[in-house]
Amino acid sequence: MVTILTEETKGKQARFISLRWILLAAYALTGIVPLILMASTMLHSVQGYFLEERKKELLSQANVISGQAASSNFLSDEESRKDLEEVILGTGQNNNFRVLVLDSACMVIYDTGYEEVGKTFLLPEIIEALENKDTARVQDNGTVYAAASIVGTGNSVDGVVLISDAVTDIQAKISDIAQKAYLMVGVMVLIVFLLMVVVSQVFTEPVKSVIRVVQKMSEGHFEQRAVVRTKIHNEVVDLAIACNQMADQLEKVESSRQQFVSNVSHELKTPLSSVKVLSESILLQEDVPKEMYVEFLHDINSEVDRMTAIINDLLILVKLDQKEVPLNFRETDLNEMMTGIMKRLQPLADTKEITLQWEQIKEVTAEVDEMKLSLAVSNLIDNAIKYTPKQGGVKVTLDSDHQHAFISVSDTGIGIPETEVGRIFERFYRVDKTRDRETGGTGLGLSITHATVMMHNGSIKVNSREDEGTTVLLRVPLRQSQTQNV
Repeated sequence: MVTILTEETKGKQARFISLRWILLAAYALTGIVPLILMASTMLHSVQGYFLEERKKELLSQANVISGQAASSNFLSDEESRKDLEEVILGTGQNNNFRVLVLDSACMVIYDTGYEEVGKTFLLPEIIEALENKDTARVQDNGTVYAAASIVGTGNSVDGVVLISDAVTDIQAKISDIAQKAYLMVGVMVLIVFLLMVVVSQVFTEPVKSVIRVVQKMSEGHFEQRAVVRTKIHNEVVDLAIACNQMADQLEKVESSRQQFVSNVSHELKTPLSSVKVLSESILLQEDVPKEMYVEFLHDINSEVDRMTAIINDLLILVKLDQKEVPLNFRETDLNEMMTGIMKRLQPLADTKEITLQWEQIKEVTAEVDEMKLSLAVSNLIDNAIKYTPKQGGVKVTLDSDHQHAFISVSDTGIGIPETEVGRIFERFYRVDKTRDRETGGTGLGLSITHATVMMHNGSIKVNSREDEGTTVLLRVPLRQSQTQNV
């Protein structure tokens, strides 16, 4: 699979982007960029707060001066004007802002800067103040205008007090804060970046290790294993564990394949050697009687039949593995099927003087492939008879619950060592290497039975003790789902 993916990638000429760089980019977008945006937003908010406070302060001062001007008749009384001018001048100098007093015609009556007296100002803030709307705004040039109306008798607006102030001090404060803030952000960005580099290394290095192991396995080195770190359990650790489990399975499959090839070679070599010896015996002897020819040819024919049986069983197993053998599920009376099997095998049991007992606990109907399941069950019963000594017994039982059918085959035979029970369904595996040859078996019958039962979505369990007998319990579903049938 790894090779295929690599070839497909080469064919598409996909650009390789390291997972580490992807993580770094993700961290930058989710960590550094929001940090910078947050710092910028906070500076803007602080600047806005200072400006609002300055506008409120200037508007408050303008209202105080307009109140004093209204109460002293500043616009109409010359004597009181001089006294108030000194007060206004002192206020402007103390607070470092400029104060202008304008009449209702927008003409400057008094200016603490003495530059604009007698001139007409038509600022939006002044116009709004004349409409009795006190206003304070920040201008584009960084100056704050605060205008408050001077209310005379009868609530008429007689004039406007305009205070002008620069915000250079606020800008200086904001600049100072910005320098410190951006310095802090820069330090935090550096720390975050270093942290991201370390974190990305921690996450990507195990992945790279797993990739190296998979690449080695794709080259046939199934002994390779990924390092599993047990201090912290996360998805990367799960990936390493899964990789090692895959390696275990591949190594097991490779070992099974090699053992299978070895077993096939050995199984075919034995009859071929016999055929060669028999044929050479005939060829090397002169004036061989016809009876000897016939005897040797019978022996050769038997060995050929044995090779044919082995090859046929191998072909069946290959087809079962590749699911090339279709299963024809249909409603089957298992009682009737089992009765037919028992009748066919009864002569074999009689020949060995073995008691073949058949017990039907329930009437059972199930969706199965009758022919293939019949062959699988026949093989189990046939094995039980073959490996049970004379005067022994074999008991076959059919039962069911609301979901499964159960077929049990018990014998009083030679049994199987406990250490060997888990391997009896392996191909060509023999507990005693001479038994199958003595009984005419190919060593593939139980493998075929196991594969058939698995295709029926069933299971097989074996309980056995040496010299006491063996019990095989076969379980198949009563109903096959539609997805399984397909």
